[in-house]
Amino acid sequence: MTNQTPGADSDTVTATGGGEHVIHVETPLGPVVVTERDGHIRRLFWGRETADYPPTDETALLREAAAQLVAYFEGKRTEFDLPLTLSGNPFERRVQEQMLAIPYGETRTYGDIAKALDTYGQPVGQACGANGIPIIVPCHRVLSANGLGGFSGAGGVETKIQLLKHEGGFPFLI
Repeated sequence: MTNQTPGADSDTVTATGGGEHVIHVETPLGPVVVTERDGHIRRLFWGRETADYPPTDETALLREAAAQLVAYFEGKRTEFDLPLTLSGNPFERRVQEQMLAIPYGETRTYGDIAKALDTYGQPVGQACGANGIPIIVPCHRVLSANGLGGFSGAGGVETKIQLLKHEGGFPFLI
């Protein structure tokens, strides 16, 4: 794991309740918060909530997550290699596993994932919206059959477009 964390805040405080550790990473989306508990990345978010999660004592895993995010946004990384705790119910976790299998620069539809899981597109869309680790678990790579679909991350569909353009995964947006 890396010793330096480009783009990560260096302010430290004690860990948040429940043993959760937090790092802030500067990205083109603004400050992104990554949380870790028990040696696994548990959450990633940006926007209004970031102020509610001050940085804590940094762990090696958080420094590595920050370095991988910075490298992703610099175009130097196309995959993340981090231990994750997927959130939600068993169905939502199965959808997240399907999202993790979508390669950088590619997309799938809600229907594609629904077919793989023998279900329907609407619950897949809802599960995508419940993804607690966007970008790393690439819900932005999941589209509707006839357009972009939604995006629950801060900035909504505009952020989804920005991520898709970054990856070159939706050619008519470029």
